[in-house]
Amino acid sequence: MIALLQRVQQASVVVEGQSIASINQGLLVFVGVEKTDDEKKAKRLAERVSGYRIFEDENGKTNLSVQNIGGEVLVVSQFTLAADTKKGMRPSFSDAATPELANELYLYFAGQIESQGLPVQTGKFQADMKVSLINDGPMTFTLKI
Repeated sequence: MIALLQRVQQASVVVEGQSIASINQGLLVFVGVEKTDDEKKAKRLAERVSGYRIFEDENGKTNLSVQNIGGEVLVVSQFTLAADTKKGMRPSFSDAATPELANELYLYFAGQIESQGLPVQTGKFQADMKVSLINDGPMTFTLKI
């Protein structure tokens, strides 16, 4: 599994002109699922995302996690993170999970973050989403399990 974390001041998702999710300070997490992924990987990735220290403490050091600051998390599925871009001029999605597996693990991942006491909102799986954000920093990281 792959997570692209963006530290945000705010983020939101709109589908068909309707706002379906919105957070203030916290993390926007794009999640890509590969066909070899399972619940064990999703759980571990959720633990890493929840505890990843990318927020500043009182000394300006990135020592705090989204949990430490009482932040929110917006989880958005993004199968393109599973793209193989090593060669050619077009991405290959041969490593991407089937839509059924991807949706199952995407929702499981979001549930695992929520089970750690964080407020979580999600995008809509397989929808044409319009994602807006104010990136804080900018701070963007890729985590892969």
